[in-house]
Amino acid sequence: MATAAGNGAGEKAAGEKAAEDAAGDERPPAVLLLEPREGVPPVVVDAAELERVIAAFAAGTGPVAVDAERASGYRYGQRAYLIQLRRAGAGTALIDPIACPDLTGLDAALADTEMVLHAANQDLPCLAEVGLVPKRLFDTELAGRLLGYPRVGLGSMVENVLGFLLEKGHSAADWSTRPLPEDWLRYAALDVELLVELRDALEAELRDAGKLEWALEEFEAILTTPPKPPRPDPWRRTSGIHRVRNRRALATVREVWEARDKIARERDLSPGRVLQDAAIVELALNPPKTPAELQSLPTMRGRGARRHQSAWLRAVSRARAVPDRQLPEANLPGDGPPPAHRWADRDPEAAKRLTAARAVVAALADEHSMPSENLIQPDFVRRLAWTPPEEPSASAIGAALRGLGARRWQVELTAQPIARAFLRLDFPAP
Repeated sequence: MATAAGNGAGEKAAGEKAAEDAAGDERPPAVLLLEPREGVPPVVVDAAELERVIAAFAAGTGPVAVDAERASGYRYGQRAYLIQLRRAGAGTALIDPIACPDLTGLDAALADTEMVLHAANQDLPCLAEVGLVPKRLFDTELAGRLLGYPRVGLGSMVENVLGFLLEKGHSAADWSTRPLPEDWLRYAALDVELLVELRDALEAELRDAGKLEWALEEFEAILTTPPKPPRPDPWRRTSGIHRVRNRRALATVREVWEARDKIARERDLSPGRVLQDAAIVELALNPPKTPAELQSLPTMRGRGARRHQSAWLRAVSRARAVPDRQLPEANLPGDGPPPAHRWADRDPEAAKRLTAARAVVAALADEHSMPSENLIQPDFVRRLAWTPPEEPSASAIGAALRGLGARRWQVELTAQPIARAFLRLDFPAP
């Protein structure tokens, strides 16, 4: 198999890439990867095989590529159903975390090793569930964002940076299937086949673009930022809930959502496979009293919805019986500013600050060839504009941004320009 070493795209800065793309890319066509270099390894399913993998990876060299496959849309929760690793000197390993749910031994063997993931925030929680917790991280998706790549999916990055095509036909498969088909395993192994090579090329690009330290700060933040606490009312995220206008109907959404969640958890099914969100909203808007009324609703004609119809009717009945004083409020009080579209009426000066800050951030993001949301989180900008420091100096703005969680490099780039924009609002030029 051809290797990715020496690919010229890995040495181009973001501005050079943009210029080349505008002029027309004349690189040779990408090479389709059909097979891992050492073939598809057997899936690790017992302690003895796992010990051999641990020994091999402990003896390997360099970073470890890591990926995980979940069964989103099929199973309850986000647990991993396959974990893929690759390291120089060790090759590729495919581990079944259902058969081998404790990977703390592997974690200990790799304690000082950088782990390379693509879109790390998606996989880190399910890896932590089995005891695999990176201490050092390189996120190839985030690196691509900082470098201004327009498409940062793994397939696009491998193609544009290394010149290889990855087949992505099984990304939405039910990875809880056992045994896993051979072509799925081949796809999974190929996902880590070139991940370290991609990491090396992107590190070179980051260094050439003067962004490597920024990336390292971002990677460290991923590892050290605590997870967000659970939402107090997760049922409020039901798709289409904006159509539900009164508190009694909201109580129905809550009761049906909680009944669905209980059934989904007990049956280890994705909640949407038990009852779709659209059906929950319809039950709230047209609450049935009898099985016949329930079955007449368009969204309740599927087998999954009818299988638990007695549970839905009981949930609707419970909502009907909730005392008025216990009905859910239409809107929960938030801990941040109101929606931006209301600012002009509620606080015109804050609206002006937000417009000015957003313009500054957009210009800086364009200058540094990255998305605005990676330059500084939009929520930080909103909070800063809504509640600015008494003295909008660069140091005060920087302190406020650091208090919100902005990284050092973000503060260094944005604090002074935002402060100048705020000062122009307070003291416009004559």
